[in-house]
Parts: sequence; structure tokens; C-alpha cells
Amino acid sequence: MDIEAKTPADHIEGIINYLEYTGQRPVNYLYEPPPGVPMRSGAVIKHRLPVYNGRPIADRLTLDTAGFALLRHETKVVNFYDAEEVRQVYYPEVAELVKRHAGAARVVVFDHNVRCRPMAKAGLNGAREPVKFAHNDYTLKSGPQRVRDLMGAEADELLRHRFMEINVWRPIRGPVEETPLAVCDARSMKLEDFIPTDLKYRDRTGEVYSLKFNPAHKWYYFPRMQRDEVLLLKCYDSADDGRARFTGHTGFEDTTSLPDAPPRESIEARMLVFCGP
Repeated sequence: MDIEAKTPADHIEGIINYLEYTGQRPVNYLYEPPPGVPMRSGAVIKHRLPVYNGRPIADRLTLDTAGFALLRHETKVVNFYDAEEVRQVYYPEVAELVKRHAGAARVVVFDHNVRCRPMAKAGLNGAREPVKFAHNDYTLKSGPQRVRDLMGAEADELLRHRFMEINVWRPIRGPVEETPLAVCDARSMKLEDFIPTDLKYRDRTGEVYSLKFNPAHKWYYFPRMQRDEVLLLKCYDSADDGRARFTGHTGFEDTTSLPDAPPRESIEARMLVFCGP
């Protein structure tokens, strides 16, 4: 189907879930918490906002300006729910894509998630539900820590140079019609919009950013994304020189979606991107 035939000219109304920040540090448990402790602390507040169609200006929405970029990319993966095939085939594909696009010296893909709401509820294919909460995957603290966790003895030297953490988001099936991904233009955000949030694992505590509402935020999406399209999200950049460093993002409720729209199926691969000396 012709993408343009179904693409809104300007924007749609979307429902974005933000953190209702009270001054207390939010905590999210990724396992069954102690009795009486909630899985997630911090209330969610819904905002009905314009989400702009990024397709007409995709060439101006870049990793270093907006914090994200839409690219065409073919894949040889047959079954994205086969974790071994993804590691053997997809990881090298997206590593090479990001290396070329970002001009990187080295890319290390370290994990991926597949998402589909019905599969997650049924416990199938290792799928998780789409995240419908505005967030960013790394913080000023956890970005460098991820390098230390993964790169061992090389970490100290690698941290002396610029590096990024980038997610590559792709539909497993297209077009995406339900719970599309929204991304917030980094130029519309301030550092104080990002609230450090604990992620409690059984053996460690990680840190991400939850987002609190700012009326200046400008959200984009790319309508009816197909399997041969990927969205690069810059979730951390060690360079503090005015370019985008973080990318607020979330699955969102598209108020124009039909009730019988097929559930979104997607994969995100996460990687360390080393820019070298």
C-alpha cells in the first residue's frame, strides 16, 4: 500500500503518558517486589498532544539535531522471534548500518527486545508489551556505566573518547497501525525534563530517565512504518557540545487507530557506538 495515501498531512492527536513528578525518586521493579511494595512508584499523567508526521521533513530530523533518524534498511532475517537468528544475522546488519550512518569506528550490539501485546500476554516468543510511558533508556550516570559493564578491561580507554548508545527500532510486520512509536525532538527538551528513575533487578539497580511534562515538547512519529524502515534513537551521547544527547520516546495511543487495527510487532536492538579518538 502506498504510504503517502494514508499519511496525515500535519499531525494527529496522541495520548502520551508522562511521569507526574512529586520530587520523590521513582522506582520500577523488574521482578516481584517485596510484599506491600508496588511494581512502579510515581503516578502517570496522560496528556493529549499533537504528534507530528515526521515523513515530510525526515531529511532534517537527524541524530545530532533531533536525536533520531528514519532510514530505509533491508534485512535478511526471516524470523525475528528466533533469538539466535537475530543475533547471528540481524546484529551484524544493524551494526554495519549504524557504523556507516554515524561514522563510527566500532559498534557493539549487546541485546534486543521483541514486542507484541497479545504475544506478551500469552507468554509467547519471548515478547514484551510495547512501553507506553515517556522515557529514555540511559542517564548521565548509567550511560558510561553500561560501557564499564560490557567492555571489561577496554572500558577505561573507550570512555576517554566520544561514544553513543543507540537503539535501532523496526517493525516486524508493517504497516504499524496500533501503538506507534513517538519520539521527542531533543531541541524541545531540557535536562530537567529527564527524571532519574531506579530500575530494580534482583542483583543490581540500573537507572533510566522518566519524562515529566513540558509544554515545549514536540513529538513526532512516522506513520505506517514498514518492515524495511528503521528508526535510530540516540539514547546517550557523551559529547556535551550542543548536539542531541538523549531521545525521549514512547509507544502512544493513536486516537485515529481503528479498533480492529493489528497489534504492533516490533524489535529494538541496542548498541554501543564508539567514535574513536
